[in-house]
Amino acid sequence: MSIVEMRTYRVKPGSIPEVVKRFGEALEKSGRNKVAPLGGFFHTEVGPLNRIIHCWPYESLAAREKLRAEAMKLSGWPPPIAEFIEEMEAKIINLAPFSPKLGDRRLGDIYEIRTYTMQPGGVGIVTEAWAEKIEGRQKFSPMAFCGATELGGLNQWIHVWAYKDAAERFSVRDAARASGAWPPNTRGQFVRQENMLVVPAAFSPLH
Repeated sequence: MSIVEMRTYRVKPGSIPEVVKRFGEALEKSGRNKVAPLGGFFHTEVGPLNRIIHCWPYESLAAREKLRAEAMKLSGWPPPIAEFIEEMEAKIINLAPFSPKLGDRRLGDIYEIRTYTMQPGGVGIVTEAWAEKIEGRQKFSPMAFCGATELGGLNQWIHVWAYKDAAERFSVRDAARASGAWPPNTRGQFVRQENMLVVPAAFSPLH
């Protein structure tokens, strides 16, 4: 099963441009992508502000541990952004069987990250319900990836969608609901729902 490590850093107000610049430069100069490639890099535009989110795909937790240890030996990695970081969070997401894998995919100029907290033990019900509906939903707009958390905030169902812009997001979501293709019947498994709109960096493989 493939996993994604989603790392979210809250940084000082006004520092996003410099943080993104330094991160991109370090990514290129250090050779970090040769050890294990970045899957996506974003900053928040709507929702909790002053956040960067970087996503790293791995084949397993063991592979993650090995490759991160190798990356820490690189000259110029991690990026020199510690002076701007105020809070750090990491989640390990098990990708759903129907989820696309992260890679170099040009999908849109804005992404929506939706985090749904499930009832304990609800991941099986949610996965089955989504598997039945996801093909129809993706006819309206592409999914970047989707899965359930294994470490970090538990019982979370995280799904990421790409759009050309915010206006397309509204029209696509309305059309999907009107068609009956969406949403899945998850039988009351979600107890909390949050979202944010994020913008990909120029160096993000998901763009």
